Amino acid sequence: MGDLWVFGYGSLLWNPGFAVAEMRVARLHDWRRSFCMSSIHHRGTPEAPGLVLALDHAPGAMCHGIAFRVEDGRAEATLAYLRERELISSAYLETRQEVELDEGARLPDVLTYVIDPAHAQYCTLPLEDQAQIIAHAVGGRGPNDEYLGNTATHLHDLGLPDPDLDWLVARVRQIKAG
Repeated sequence: MGDLWVFGYGSLLWNPGFAVAEMRVARLHDWRRSFCMSSIHHRGTPEAPGLVLALDHAPGAMCHGIAFRVEDGRAEATLAYLRERELISSAYLETRQEVELDEGARLPDVLTYVIDPAHAQYCTLPLEDQAQIIAHAVGGRGPNDEYLGNTATHLHDLGLPDPDLDWLVARVRQIKAG
């Protein structure tokens, strides 16, 4: 097996959970980062679902993130770890996508988890509805607004701000301030 590359666009940005040999800013064309997955495990419960980010297919869109190269000899263990983490409810599909690096080079076979639009956890909600859910939901990995804040902060640290996430951060703060 050659190098294993993984595209991170949400929690993988700040918590990859695997041995990283190299990180590169990358762009994924025709997909957008969106709170389009109802979270019943990590950031919500079946009774009070939260929302987590997923890649939603959107021709003409572009998602900025990080391509992580897995340390040599760790590909199989990383795949097992990511499958346990990301495929917990089968709302994500494990795909291989081509990503473009900052300097224009392309990586043709990058492990990328995208939303299954046919899955029951797929949702499309206006930003205000997303903010209301994120402000209140809590799951096994903590408060939903913590997930939002960590992702937005890390995108800013990378020089890759996401206007929708920035709006959500500000709105969730307003909601929680009451």
